Amino acid sequence: MIARIFLALPALALAACGSEAPPAPPPAGAASAPADLPVMGDEVPVLAFGDSLLAGYGLDDGESYPAKLEAALRSRGVNARVVNAGVSGDTTADGLRRLEFTLNSQNKAPALVVISLGGNDMLRGLPVEETRNNLDAMLDELSERGIPVVLLGMLAAPNMGKDYASRFNAIYPAMARKHNAALVPFFLQAVMDRPDLLQDDRIHPTAAGIEAMVGDTVDTVADAIPAEEGAAPPR
Repeated sequence: MIARIFLALPALALAACGSEAPPAPPPAGAASAPADLPVMGDEVPVLAFGDSLLAGYGLDDGESYPAKLEAALRSRGVNARVVNAGVSGDTTADGLRRLEFTLNSQNKAPALVVISLGGNDMLRGLPVEETRNNLDAMLDELSERGIPVVLLGMLAAPNMGKDYASRFNAIYPAMARKHNAALVPFFLQAVMDRPDLLQDDRIHPTAAGIEAMVGDTVDTVADAIPAEEGAAPPR
């Protein structure tokens, strides 16, 4: 589970600024959505692999990030089937241990893997090199299988200290460059200053928060799907 110490920061910052706050803007991607394109082509399997941010902690069926990502991709004409392989509480070590089994258990090899791991490593203060090495090994495995990756980046909480933060925050851009993975620099960007988009625990995004996160990231995911798998239908 992504823990209170991190996702509570926006609420604490808001309280420090006083009770009077300007009206919040609408969630990213919520306005002026383009008309849906017809879904065409063969099914495109996408594996969403990570922790509670993908598992849908505290949300109803159909409200998780993988479910909403699938809907957003299909609205772009991509015949996506996004498999939710999120496990609450997972660290990168947990992910590395279960990656091979998860890949082998799929009916069809994923056309793309979306990874969100590392937040729990940071909150537990695990060694940065351990996190880096685990992500490196996972990306090596996916590269060997010829599966492209979208890496959903994480940033260290300020209370972890500047030295830890500088080393931790550098992991995701470095891994993306090394393995030619698409990168979302900070997966939680859309909700970090939006306490209204967090659940009552001030830890996990609400359904509206998930919509905002999908709006921030769906273009990156769609662009990372191999052209022969997710080519847009003719217009």
